[in-house]
Amino acid sequence: MAGAAQAQKINYPKTEKVTQTDSYFGTAIADPYRWLEQDTAAKTEAWVKEQSAFTSSYLNKIPYRQAIIDRLTTLWNYEKFSAPFKSGKYYTFYKNDGLQNQSVLYIQEGIKGTPQVFIDPNKLSTDGTVALQAMSFSKKEKYFAYAASASGSDWQEVFVMDVATKKLLKDKLEHVKFTGISWKGEEGFYYSGYSKPKDEATKYSAKTEYQKVYFHKIGTDQSQDVLVYEDKENPLRYVSGSLTEDERFLVLSISEGTDGSEIKVRDMKAGDNSPFMTVVAGFKTNADVVDNIGDKLIINTNDNAPNYKVVLVDPKNPAASNWKALIPEQKEKLNAVSTGGGKLFAQYLKDVTTLIAQYDYNGKLERNIKLPGVGTASGFGAYKEDKEFYYTFTNIVNPPTIYKYDIQSGNSTLFRKSGAKFNPEQYESKQVFYTSKDGTKVPMFITYKKGLKLDGNNPTMLYAYGGFNINLTPSFSMSIIPFLEAGGVYCVANLRGGGEYGEAWHKGGMLSSKQNVFDDFIAGAEYLIKEKYTSSAKLAIRGGSNGGLLVGACMTQRPDLYAVAIPQVGVLDMLRYHKFTVGWGWVVEYGSSDKEEDFKYLIKYSPLHNVKEGTCYPATMITTADHDDRVVPAHSFKFAAELQEKQSCDKPTLIRIDVKAGHGAGKPTSKVIEEAADIWAFTLWNMGVKQVKF
Repeated sequence: MAGAAQAQKINYPKTEKVTQTDSYFGTAIADPYRWLEQDTAAKTEAWVKEQSAFTSSYLNKIPYRQAIIDRLTTLWNYEKFSAPFKSGKYYTFYKNDGLQNQSVLYIQEGIKGTPQVFIDPNKLSTDGTVALQAMSFSKKEKYFAYAASASGSDWQEVFVMDVATKKLLKDKLEHVKFTGISWKGEEGFYYSGYSKPKDEATKYSAKTEYQKVYFHKIGTDQSQDVLVYEDKENPLRYVSGSLTEDERFLVLSISEGTDGSEIKVRDMKAGDNSPFMTVVAGFKTNADVVDNIGDKLIINTNDNAPNYKVVLVDPKNPAASNWKALIPEQKEKLNAVSTGGGKLFAQYLKDVTTLIAQYDYNGKLERNIKLPGVGTASGFGAYKEDKEFYYTFTNIVNPPTIYKYDIQSGNSTLFRKSGAKFNPEQYESKQVFYTSKDGTKVPMFITYKKGLKLDGNNPTMLYAYGGFNINLTPSFSMSIIPFLEAGGVYCVANLRGGGEYGEAWHKGGMLSSKQNVFDDFIAGAEYLIKEKYTSSAKLAIRGGSNGGLLVGACMTQRPDLYAVAIPQVGVLDMLRYHKFTVGWGWVVEYGSSDKEEDFKYLIKYSPLHNVKEGTCYPATMITTADHDDRVVPAHSFKFAAELQEKQSCDKPTLIRIDVKAGHGAGKPTSKVIEEAADIWAFTLWNMGVKQVKF
């Protein structure tokens, strides 16, 4: 028994069941909590209020919860800086004094200039829930455009500032989501937007369709924006528009979801209304335009190169047979290619850690860049005229440190150390490789206090993602420090479905192969127990979004293996996920229940549909947010109701619902700290930990 916060019989708030059955290719599937999908309905709001009160009551009884909040607050309270980025004579960077809800954007002239507040998002709302998103200077730095989102929503508004006066212009763009900002001189900029929603009240859950590219001219109303590109025949596609640095080409990057891309370009030399040329057709490969050399395009692609390669393409003769290789495919995955100072920076992954190679524009290798250590480096990019830039290096036990990179010499020099009150020397972080069910070797980072005893009795958190070609590279997170200080073991597994080892690794965990991801995670848990880091009574699993699906699937497939499960903002109803907001974009990753062959494998692992009567599930705290318009909260609502109804033992099932928050991006510091503290308190309490010392 974990403690007094748990009663032998837990009386959850009652959740009404309705008679709702859907037929999938002759199979009847009940959906008794369908009404919870109406997240703005009064009945649902009442249910949320009851569940939130129940969860708060439980968490408030954990004796060391406040101590964890206090410890996190102390740890978090130090100045944090982003790497500065140069735009003409200006440098911009983010700074947080310590506990500010949102980091403040600063500007200065020259790297030794006096920093001034440029945009303080904390003053854009009373509760710190407005966050800055895409931003960009005009070509001569006269204007600065930026997007802002409120309450964690993916919906954004775009504003334009006069840089010299720091005053906002009348320009304001609405109905924007997943956009970049690409300036054409000082005249205006390209952005991605949507038509005005028919019903503002339901825009947070209704399907989002028909993204378009517009051009906004400075000083005009949004209603006068020029429609640059739309696809009336394919509503379920994303499209972004951006100019190459020399403004020679307008590049359209088009995708049918989260995987696969088509590229069209307009040669601006031929005029603003010249036709678009298709450079990469179809959606079977991923590609992006890095830059151009005159009338040719530099493209990073995985066409016949699962680990990616860089090629030079003539847009007038774009057939693959005409491509010129600049950087051939390597044994390591080419994760990204950036530019700066007239050079190409190829960012590779070697067993999930960063390697950087510098090439000239002819594809000649100039050097392999020496990094400060083994970990994750980011920020390799600048404009053509720049001679230097600043990048950030981190790993699990080393807070982000900023370095200056000299492009000509290849030397890195320390620019700014982290002020974090944390001593990495007290901790060990290592990478291991374990064997999954089918024999695949899977990497995992394990971090803990030095001197840890492998006696099978250590509180352990296993975290992973496993999807959408996303890499979990080692990086520092202050939120895990109290857990490590309390003797915890923190583990990050790099499962199939991610992009750590190229497209083959990604495809090994998508569509009908998705079960491989769950097998990889389960094998990681078994490895930790076998090697005596922990035991089932002291093991927790955690993941967010697609990682929330991962946790939901693994806790329903192997409920005996874990003490605690934390599925966060998870995709938990695999039969209906594609019917809300941007869920349709994930069909290329998961498949769709609208297809019989896909339904057959989706129903086997869909967490909502695999909660069984008479089963003892781990102590579970589901987290979601009322403004999550990416993975709508209905997933979490319905999953919580199913678990509360069918849980056969006294292990609790709670749902923690953040207010005025979304999928995670831009969450205020105060909410981040509260959520982290609640997760650690719930986790440790349900492992039988009676007291916590830091």
